Amino acid sequence: MSGHSKWSSIKHKKAAIDSKRGQLFTKLARDITMAARNGNDPEMNAGLRLAIQKAKDSNMPNTNIDRAVQRGSGGNDADKLEEITYEGYGPGGTAILVDAVTENRNRTAAEIRLAFSRAGGNLAETGAVGWQFGLKGVITIDATDQDPDEIQLAAIEAGADDVDESGDGSTIEVITDPATTEHIRQALTDAGFTVESTDIAKIPQNTVNLDEKTATATLDMLEKLDDLDDVSRVYSNAEFPDSVLEAAAG
Repeated sequence: MSGHSKWSSIKHKKAAIDSKRGQLFTKLARDITMAARNGNDPEMNAGLRLAIQKAKDSNMPNTNIDRAVQRGSGGNDADKLEEITYEGYGPGGTAILVDAVTENRNRTAAEIRLAFSRAGGNLAETGAVGWQFGLKGVITIDATDQDPDEIQLAAIEAGADDVDESGDGSTIEVITDPATTEHIRQALTDAGFTVESTDIAKIPQNTVNLDEKTATATLDMLEKLDDLDDVSRVYSNAEFPDSVLEAAAG
């Protein structure tokens, strides 16, 4: 499991229990709203189906989910929202992608640019680093009290591209083709495994190993970007030392 994926997993678990839960729900609701603009029936809209599943994985109340769907399918202020991806470089020359949903691109760009500059990084032109990432399905399985080999075998038999185990063995990350993510998730669920989260993510094709000081600065930058209200997701090709990740996990 890459360093960035480990950070994403830590972030997800912390957000589910700490003071950032409200912010997490806001971002999940916005993702649902954006997806619902392409149709409010999850059976006919794969993007909406995934967005709703992500919200349920994070224990978001059904009333919040329904409200977000209605907002997206009803137009009005939802029509003002647009999706933008920003590209740039962080400490140590790491490649960073920032997905944002905003109704004010000038404000969002200014906030993201400031976060980059404060960390010693800089925004780049579109396409500068995006080519280093590939779109993949990512299914995180709770491996506690489970045989990792059984999870891996079930995932591969279902059609997964790759399977990675976390350092402490607590989670298994199943990498899939985006088109087969839902099928593989269902197969793993039917096999009795606990799915913690499902997402379509931009995965780096190669990672950059960082020393502890640079890794700490990069992690701090990624967290500050992720905390911005308009930011939906942050990706990087950074490979973090376990000591830095352990400190981040608290």
